[in-house]
Amino acid sequence: MEQTDSVEIIEGPVPVGLLESKTSQKDDVLLEKFGRAIHKYTALYQHHDLVQIALEHDPIDLARASTRLPISARLIVYKNLPDIDSKSSFIIHATDPTRVALFRFLPDDEMSLLLERMPPDDAVAVLDDLPFRRVKKVLESLDETKARRIAALQQHRRDTAGRLMTNEFFAFPFDSTVGDAAAVVRDNPGTDLTSCVYLLGEDMSLLGYVPARSLIVNPSDVPLRKLMRPIIYRVGPDAHRDEVVELFERYRLPVLPVVNNEEKLIGVITQDDAIESMEDMADETIASIGGTAEKIGEDEPTWRRFISRAPWLLVTLFAGLITATGISLFHNQPWFLIVPFFVPLITGMSGNVGIQCSTVLIRSMAIGELSPSTVGVAIARELRIGVLIGVSFGILCGLAAYALNITGLQNVPIDPVFVGIVVSSGVCGACFTATILGTLSPLFFARFGIDPAIASGPIVTACNDVLATYMYFFVAWVVSHVAPYVYLS
Repeated sequence: MEQTDSVEIIEGPVPVGLLESKTSQKDDVLLEKFGRAIHKYTALYQHHDLVQIALEHDPIDLARASTRLPISARLIVYKNLPDIDSKSSFIIHATDPTRVALFRFLPDDEMSLLLERMPPDDAVAVLDDLPFRRVKKVLESLDETKARRIAALQQHRRDTAGRLMTNEFFAFPFDSTVGDAAAVVRDNPGTDLTSCVYLLGEDMSLLGYVPARSLIVNPSDVPLRKLMRPIIYRVGPDAHRDEVVELFERYRLPVLPVVNNEEKLIGVITQDDAIESMEDMADETIASIGGTAEKIGEDEPTWRRFISRAPWLLVTLFAGLITATGISLFHNQPWFLIVPFFVPLITGMSGNVGIQCSTVLIRSMAIGELSPSTVGVAIARELRIGVLIGVSFGILCGLAAYALNITGLQNVPIDPVFVGIVVSSGVCGACFTATILGTLSPLFFARFGIDPAIASGPIVTACNDVLATYMYFFVAWVVSHVAPYVYLS
């Protein structure tokens, strides 16, 4: 037994319903094993048990399950992995907090060994969690070819094809044969063979590709050019990841070549890279919609999560203060007597209408269904739906408010007819206002290069509450000057 820092296993909730997936159950089993191997009270761990766990389970599963362990316990798990390949896989699939914690204790020579075992694109992602000075120091200790490939990827901006691609791939001269390609593939086991190999011209320009299966089913003396197929889809290194993901989704591509301005092949993006990018985009979209900048699934401390959420909630706070100010300004008006009773109804209805409109448009924009030529049609469609919802639910709410007052279930000291008219008109106006805001806000955000998912977050929700409430006030004021009313008490 060896002694280490105090360790306490973070117990997760019992899986229920949607949480009872195969992967979540696997994480729970691993966590239970860790709990037995790492004693939470004596701060001791059973070396033999940890080694057995590391041998029995995939490093990817170990990396995922260890996110529910304290930082000190994650280091113990890493140290007990059987070999450098397992440790490299563990680091690749670990979360950012796990990597940062581990890198504090790993010497530079071990970091170099880990990076040597990683594809260049994964190595770049790992180096993002290191300070610049240490990155430079570690790169200097790497193999020259490996360091050059990693440095080439680091030059590209994040969220671009240049960062998603790997520059380790198989490409051959136009006059190569199947045997030539097979020999090169066989001699480079460290480079992943994707679903195809590429053919290059004399100037290294991309000419076409040959499916990897053709290297197996054809004789070795067959020229690759006879098996070549044309390249239909390609991107430049500065293409945004949204464009890359859209190409993979629409055309079900197994791999996507990346070329420079001279049409020379500089990298390839695999389906795994695209899927990982999709997951990142989904996390960011969900966070934006929920009104937080925190990373979904990350094991961040409570205070950091608070800071990630607080700025967004300030918008809601200010919106509430604006609404309260309006109520205080109009509270002495005769027509305002019934208004406060129905403010929650107005804000609730209008808020949901606005969220529905913005969500539909954001989805259309995300999957590429919305184009400049169809924007007008989409806006007109949502406005028509908003008017229909406003009129339908306005009449329904007005009749309900009238019925509740005429039967005595609500005791508002105003003519029930006036109550019904105000509520009906207010709901209709608020819903139509919410439709306009929910429809135009995603397009406005997208126009200025801001993630449109923000449009359905607290910013627009708060703005919608303010506009809908003041629209309700305006409608009540107008109706009070058009429709006569009398006090019932």
